[in-house]
Amino acid sequence: MRLLISFASLFLSVGLLQLSSGGVGPLDALSGLAKGFSTAQVGFLGSAHFIGFFIGCWWAPRLMGSVGHSRAFACFTACGAIGLLAHTFTDNPSLWALFRIASGITVAGCYTVIEAWLSAKVTNQTRGRAMGAYRIVDMGASLIAQLMIGALADVETYMAYNLLTVLCCASLIPLTLTKVRQPPTPQTPRLRPMLAVAKSPLAVAGVVIAALSSASFRMVGPIYGAEVGLTPDQIGLFLASFVAGGALAQYPAGWLADKFDRRWVMVGFSIAAVLSCLGSAAAGMAGSTGAAGAMLSAALFGWTTFPVYSIAAAHAHDFATNDERVELSAALMFFFASGAIAAPLVTAKLIDIYGPPAFFAFVAAGHVLLILFSLSRMKVRDTVQERTPYVYAPRTSFTVGRLFRRERNKKIPPKDTV
Repeated sequence: MRLLISFASLFLSVGLLQLSSGGVGPLDALSGLAKGFSTAQVGFLGSAHFIGFFIGCWWAPRLMGSVGHSRAFACFTACGAIGLLAHTFTDNPSLWALFRIASGITVAGCYTVIEAWLSAKVTNQTRGRAMGAYRIVDMGASLIAQLMIGALADVETYMAYNLLTVLCCASLIPLTLTKVRQPPTPQTPRLRPMLAVAKSPLAVAGVVIAALSSASFRMVGPIYGAEVGLTPDQIGLFLASFVAGGALAQYPAGWLADKFDRRWVMVGFSIAAVLSCLGSAAAGMAGSTGAAGAMLSAALFGWTTFPVYSIAAAHAHDFATNDERVELSAALMFFFASGAIAAPLVTAKLIDIYGPPAFFAFVAAGHVLLILFSLSRMKVRDTVQERTPYVYAPRTSFTVGRLFRRERNKKIPPKDTV
């Protein structure tokens, strides 16, 4: 029972943290546009977030080893609260970018602590339920955070950022008050990006394109919504539709990835993503998007692009040994974070130059390249017959691989052909 209470505390901290961190990106975009920021400046705020995320992923295990789980979590939460509240002190976009770096550090740092704690406390009997609950809480809070944007956009900027600050600080309470003893600090996984390249160049390409899709939409999606005439509350629904579409895609994506050659599954989702993007871009150019059409476009975009990361990761793990899984997960996260740093700024500049349809055209071009690279890799080598199960892998920290290592160590029957 005490273990379950400990999990509940961790999950509540995750939910509150996601409500805060998931809302700041869209709020920054809408507030920045209202204050006269250029599209490129708003895009750079998204890139700054992932710069902070990258720093936090590297720093968090080391800080946790020095001061322990709870103190590290408190430190990272304080960084996030300072970054959020500091938005109200100035309208300088360069300083806002600095504050977003602090928010990115918070996300990576807090998730590293939570995932290390979970990894140490779960057992074979509780692992399945714990991981399922963790995914549901994280995805559910992310969905609610997007829906909050419409309400926050209608209130004074000072109050909106204060609300996110309160949620960030509140995430401290459940974790710091738990009576369960902190687990030993796990060994920091070595960051070896070339391990991922050696195991599967295609998987590396897949996670980079997944970063291009996800980071662009999360950070620049509000700009697109504003450009096509959506109101702030509709922009919240627009972003939530993306998250909902991605969540609904996980089961069919997992079923297909476990039954058929994962390279062809990735190609299939990328083809669907290209068609979805081209349809949305064409509607935008014709000026016929409309609120309902925008929501449908976002849901289809999430459904077709969200599973690409997990499919690519599963394909990479098919070629890894059990001892390599944690480091391989960290290496894939490295490439995801690297792609996510560049994507919002590039996308925002394209929208600035060519208009809203350039957003979907850019993502479509990325998936076309992934399709071509996938087909070329199929000529180089065959996939393995004995594979690991598909795992929905959250993009939260370099240490997330510890949580799902046991699931990946299982084997599924040989693949069918397509």
